[in-house]
Amino acid sequence: MSGYPFKEIELKWQRYWDTNKTFNTPEKIDRSKPKYYVLDMFPYPSGDGLHVGHPEGYTASDIIARYKRMQGFNVLHPIGWDAFGLPAEQYAIKTGTHPKITTEKNIQRFREQLKSLGFSYDWDREINTTDPGYYRWTQWIFKQFFERGLAYQEELPVWWCPELGTTLANEEVIDGKSEVGGFPCHRRPLRQWVLRITAFADALLEGLDDLEWPDSTKEMQRNWIGRSEGAEVDFRIVGHGEEAIRVFTTRPDTLFGATYMVLAPEHSLVAKITTAEQLDAVSAYCQEAARKSEFERAELQKTKTGVFTGAYAINPANQAQIPIWMADYVLASYGTGAIMAVPGEDQRDWDFAAAYDLPIIRTVQPPDGFDGEAYTGDGPAINSGFLDRLPVADAKSKMIAWLEETGHGKSRINYKLRDWLFSRQRYWGEPFPIVFADGEAKSLADEDLPVLLPDVEEFKPSGTPEGPLATAGSWLETTDHATGRPARRETNTMPQWAGSCWYYLRYLDPRNASQLVDPEIERYWMPVDLYVGGAEHAVLHLLYARFWHKLLYDIGVVSTPEPFKRLVHQGMILGELEFTQYVDDEGRTVSAESVASGQDVRNGKPVSAQRAAVESVEKAGEHFVLRNSPTTRVDARAHKMSKSRGNVVNPDEVVKTYGADAFRLYEMFMGPLEQVKPWNTRGVEGTHRFLNRVWRMIADSEGLGVSARIADIEPSKEHLIALHLTMAKVTEDIEALRFNTAIAALMEFSNSAARWPQLPRAIARSFVLVLAPLAPHIAEELWARLGASESLAYAPWPTIDPAYLERDKIEVPVQVNGKVRGKIEIPADAAEQEVLEIARGDPNVARHLEGQQVKRAIYVPKRIVNFVVRR
Repeated sequence: MSGYPFKEIELKWQRYWDTNKTFNTPEKIDRSKPKYYVLDMFPYPSGDGLHVGHPEGYTASDIIARYKRMQGFNVLHPIGWDAFGLPAEQYAIKTGTHPKITTEKNIQRFREQLKSLGFSYDWDREINTTDPGYYRWTQWIFKQFFERGLAYQEELPVWWCPELGTTLANEEVIDGKSEVGGFPCHRRPLRQWVLRITAFADALLEGLDDLEWPDSTKEMQRNWIGRSEGAEVDFRIVGHGEEAIRVFTTRPDTLFGATYMVLAPEHSLVAKITTAEQLDAVSAYCQEAARKSEFERAELQKTKTGVFTGAYAINPANQAQIPIWMADYVLASYGTGAIMAVPGEDQRDWDFAAAYDLPIIRTVQPPDGFDGEAYTGDGPAINSGFLDRLPVADAKSKMIAWLEETGHGKSRINYKLRDWLFSRQRYWGEPFPIVFADGEAKSLADEDLPVLLPDVEEFKPSGTPEGPLATAGSWLETTDHATGRPARRETNTMPQWAGSCWYYLRYLDPRNASQLVDPEIERYWMPVDLYVGGAEHAVLHLLYARFWHKLLYDIGVVSTPEPFKRLVHQGMILGELEFTQYVDDEGRTVSAESVASGQDVRNGKPVSAQRAAVESVEKAGEHFVLRNSPTTRVDARAHKMSKSRGNVVNPDEVVKTYGADAFRLYEMFMGPLEQVKPWNTRGVEGTHRFLNRVWRMIADSEGLGVSARIADIEPSKEHLIALHLTMAKVTEDIEALRFNTAIAALMEFSNSAARWPQLPRAIARSFVLVLAPLAPHIAEELWARLGASESLAYAPWPTIDPAYLERDKIEVPVQVNGKVRGKIEIPADAAEQEVLEIARGDPNVARHLEGQQVKRAIYVPKRIVNFVVRR
């Protein structure tokens, strides 16, 4: 019989869904029904289109959307495009093609690919961050920040990339080079817009407690915010009057042990206090520090370096004069940009003190037998005057009280979180709704929004840090409507993050020209019930979106304090396994377990690594070996998909060969959703074969009807037990996002049903319904052939009858000394002795028991039998 004609049928149902707008959520819905808002993270439409890793999360969310519709929920499952971005602007600079043209072309490509996979999006709600009707409201939200003092301008040291002609955020610079293009970057001060995210630090921390998010993601956000309690302390600078260096410390109890201070190279006092003798060394060090990212300075640099400024400060606790150093491991953006160094209680300070021969004073008594360097544990205070003998917690409190009484400092809560640098010197981004008049920044009136991007012929940087809009001619000049005086527009644009901070709200009411979102609509749909996306967005996007949402909550635009109720990260899909074999100088293969550091560990001789062809390798237990040398292991490793590695797999080719349903099933069958997994195109053959079995089981391949095995008969108890067990398993697994085991249950049912001489129509219909969320095209076709006149998209999910969830008979494996020697069928309620007798009667088990002494016979009810024997 011919196989499942997926090309014809998938195209047929995709056209049906499009024509009938099957998955559109109407504006007016029955709000007495429960709602379910399932959302994918905002895709950026790159020129490369999708690779097979991208649809994993989209497939998972689509399964849930389809399942919830069948359960009677009002479902919102939208899609749109986070379409501003640097790649389109770079392409425009190279080719002269307007970024809008490139972006529209890329969106069309993405849209076609997503539709070819049968995702049940409401395409009428499609949004695009580059649409003026959308970014009008992005500008409006920025206005709310600005008018409440939460957006401000500041001269900040930023990464400047001359080649790209733009500033870059810290996360966009790697090893002093731009993430895009790999161009050299350096730090320089520049006027920037900054959003005061620190004003929401406590709210962002507290809001995490009630979210159904991965613990690891919540912990990453907590660490990024980095709340710490301590004190600010002022150290007067010798010879500079009342000028003081202010530091923040979480360990004010160690103040007596502060033996030197360290300033960040960017600290405003560096130039002021550096002596003439030290000026050249300090200047050279500052220039070197400007070429490093903050991550390199704080995290990667194992050896701490620094230079003495020549100046001294006075320790307020003991009036000792201590030297002021400068080092790049201290960051201007954290705390005050200065630290008091207490090497006795901080290993980093100990290492620095040891390297530069600086004094070390312990202020906490280590326990007996401690032979380390810095001691960071609890203990009684020592060498600390009025704090001596106090435990750390009491010493902290007493020192803070003393600082406040004497005016040398005060209690303070600090955050690692820094305010958000929100300017970019680019063309392809949202213009700011700001004008400058009489030296003052002013927001535009709501009726003047959106501020449209001007059409320009030249996209290259302006030659100054102002960016391309500085050359936009007449667009720059405008009028301050409040005074009628001439004004100049802001030439910076917003970062790509801006449009993705609130897109989930616009999906609710995408064509509303008078409001960001209708309050009644927002109250019904929010919060998002399930948000699916990659763990790489665990901090930045998710933190920024929560920040914007909290502002909108405070001003009454939204009704929920958090936007995303439940968050799931899909695991990365890596490229296909790549195999490496090892060869010695004489051309002989060397097994991988004998290779370390490029040598054969058995004889110390060098070996070389060579790529092994896939067809020359086979699986042997937990390892891979050469087919022609089964004792020779090879290394197997999968890598992240990238064009440079040549391991990108295009889903279009997979769909063309096997069909969208087989592709969807394989993406979910590879393993748990959250797990990292290697792609294997041959694995799609397995899900393709499964769909062909289902097709032959139900469809008449020669016509448009059903198989001759489909019968209008009453299902037997065997039929009903098999069906209801499957439905229960699939239901439970879809709810828990265990799609791989749900698919396994469907496969098991099809194997059982293949042995039945007839398949009752009622059983077939219920099976097709539970298959539908995972393989919707074939399910729609089979549903129609089984007599339905409408799409199954909103057909009720089958009801599970608990009476059929217990089998009359079950199959259990039988082991002898831990090895499976047979499988037996037993009554589900059989007692242990009956089970053991049946097990002994199995011919293969009996053969392995013959002549043996059975020491123990173990029966784990309904699970397994094990005989422990000895001769």
